[in-house]
Amino acid sequence: MRAGWAGRLAAAAALCLLAAAGAALAQDNAATPPKDTIFARKILMGAIDTNMDEIETMLLPEGKLDLAEGREHADTISIMLMAFPHMFPPATNQWKPNDPDRDPATDTYASPDLWRHFADFYQRAGAASKLALDATRATRANDFRAAIARLRAACNDCHAAYQKTD
Repeated sequence: MRAGWAGRLAAAAALCLLAAAGAALAQDNAATPPKDTIFARKILMGAIDTNMDEIETMLLPEGKLDLAEGREHADTISIMLMAFPHMFPPATNQWKPNDPDRDPATDTYASPDLWRHFADFYQRAGAASKLALDATRATRANDFRAAIARLRAACNDCHAAYQKTD
C-alpha cells in the first residue's frame, strides 16, 4: 500500500471511530460533549497538517517530488477541509484568554471571531478545499508547487483570522 493511501486510510478510520463514538454519546446524552468535538477537530486538523507536511517536504530544495503521491495527499486534504467547518458547532465556542489550566487536547484555540463570522470561515474552508483539489489536477511539478503555495497561503490566512495562539 502506498504511503499516501496509508495516511488516507488512517485518517478515514480515525474519522469513522470519532463519528461512531460521537453517535453513541449523542444517543445517550442527546449531544456530543463540546470537549469531544474539539478533540475530534484537532485530530482532523492534525491529519490535514500531516498531509501538508508530507507535500511540503517533497517540495523542499533537497526534497524529491513524487507528483502522484503529492496529488494523493492534496486529495486527502481537500476531502478533510470539506468536513472541517462542520466540526465547529456553537457549543464549542469556549475560548478563555489566559487560562492557566488549558488542556491542549480538549480546550479550543479557535477565536470567538470564528462564530461571529462563521459564513466567512465556512467559505474559507471551502475555498481551501478547492485549492487542494486544484493541486490534485496538476500534471506538471511547477503547477503543483504553485497550487500548494496558494493552499498554504489560504491556510495561513485562515489561521491568522480565527486561531488563538496564547
